[in-house]
Amino acid sequence: MLRATRDGDEATPGPGSPSAQRVDLAREVEDYTSRFGPGHGYRQPDRADRRAISEAVGLLLDGHREQAERLLSQRDFTVRTVFDRVSEHRYTEVADRTDDAVTPRGWGRVYIDLDHRPRWSVQVPHPVADHDTEQLGVRVLRDSPGGVLVIAGAHRKAGSGNSADMAHRRDTVFYAICAELVRRGMPGVQLHGMAASSAPGYDVVASTGAGSAGRADGRSLADALRTHGFHVCRAWVRSCPLEGEENVEGRAADAAHVPFLHVEFAPEVRVDGPPAERAATAVSEITRRWATTPVTT
Repeated sequence: MLRATRDGDEATPGPGSPSAQRVDLAREVEDYTSRFGPGHGYRQPDRADRRAISEAVGLLLDGHREQAERLLSQRDFTVRTVFDRVSEHRYTEVADRTDDAVTPRGWGRVYIDLDHRPRWSVQVPHPVADHDTEQLGVRVLRDSPGGVLVIAGAHRKAGSGNSADMAHRRDTVFYAICAELVRRGMPGVQLHGMAASSAPGYDVVASTGAGSAGRADGRSLADALRTHGFHVCRAWVRSCPLEGEENVEGRAADAAHVPFLHVEFAPEVRVDGPPAERAATAVSEITRRWATTPVTT
């Protein structure tokens, strides 16, 4: 396994470090989410499942891979090390074994930077439904050291009612993992996609959700997005649509006084190509700052 250092950014290999499988992380995520759709592919986890999986992610963050693997295996999750050919970074992948089953549970996937101490997260609660936010998340993870990418495991309309809406339900594996990261003081940015008609005249809506701990980071993000040519509605300055005040991960961060950014991108910003690259670069100006900020563990 890899041991994360207590004081520095670099992670050091421990005895018996697992070999890494070479992948293109963007393609891995694309293959993973290509099966998502409304009306199928989600089963609600119970409290024991949520607690065990989030605890195991915490063990991975602390470098206790063997313990984490045992705990995750009991919940039908796998752990492997991947080497992303594009970024040349190593990540621990936490994946649901039922992803390839006829009836997947849809409990999500996590990628943890193995080469640096994890210090921040990028969250994708509505992959596919918010088209290309999952690929934007990969771009942000690649651009900064010390990241944790948390991707929901199903379309937001896959379950009964809003049971698969990860941004508005606390009884999900996605929320449990994000809450574990917040418990460790790790700031997070959550990526969403809005319709072009949702905020006329704006490319991006930037918000700190229910809290204000991320206000300085929000201002910096909005400035960076503007520098990269985007029109930004700043929710702390004026009333904006889709401010995310009811977002449950944001509320958990607010309760712990941990910075949280809720960002809505118009379709033309998310599409693969230069606009998405510029958007990811802007977000990464914040995550790179987070990467050098110690967190409480």
